[in-house]
Amino acid sequence: HSVGVLPVGVHELGVDFLSGGVLKWLCGGPGGSFLYVRPGLSGTLEPAVTGWQAHARPFAFEQEMEYANGAERWLGGTPPVPALYAAIEGPRLVRQAGLHRIRAKSTRQTSRLIDLAREQGWTVNAPEDSHQRGGTVAIDVPHGYEVAQALLARQILVDYRAGAGIRIAPHFYTRDDEVELAIASIAGIIQSGEWKTFAGSRSVVT
Repeated sequence: HSVGVLPVGVHELGVDFLSGGVLKWLCGGPGGSFLYVRPGLSGTLEPAVTGWQAHARPFAFEQEMEYANGAERWLGGTPPVPALYAAIEGPRLVRQAGLHRIRAKSTRQTSRLIDLAREQGWTVNAPEDSHQRGGTVAIDVPHGYEVAQALLARQILVDYRAGAGIRIAPHFYTRDDEVELAIASIAGIIQSGEWKTFAGSRSVVT
């Protein structure tokens, strides 16, 4: 999902549940996740999957489950404590930067990516309407996988998805000139044949 690059107002939207992770847009690292449950609803429901931490008295190790009140009701087993510590600072930075400012910058930079890619004649796999677009633009170029590897070798951080293309995801810390550099680098790698260095190499994680 796009929490961290897209303002999500649970009260304004009237949602009952919102779940997600702090990886990527919230800059929190792997293993940290969150769950929002609308106040007043939580106590009326039982989790479909649960663990000992959800018990009202978890350290009593009672055989019969009695769900805790509040957020603890939705816990599972032993929490990943190192991941939770790692998840603290990223969301603080995102909040300090301001979600509405982040969204405005993201919209501007993803729009620029789309325009630059189309100037090159490449296929863009992202919604034209910025209201329908998150923070990622996928650009389908010739030899996309190999081009993505060449970008990574230059420390230009992207990933590749077959059928979509090279995914570029600027965030609040991304400069405008870095957006321009990414597109110029793709064009240069294709034109120079630098992508051939990575021909025949495939990895699960791109």
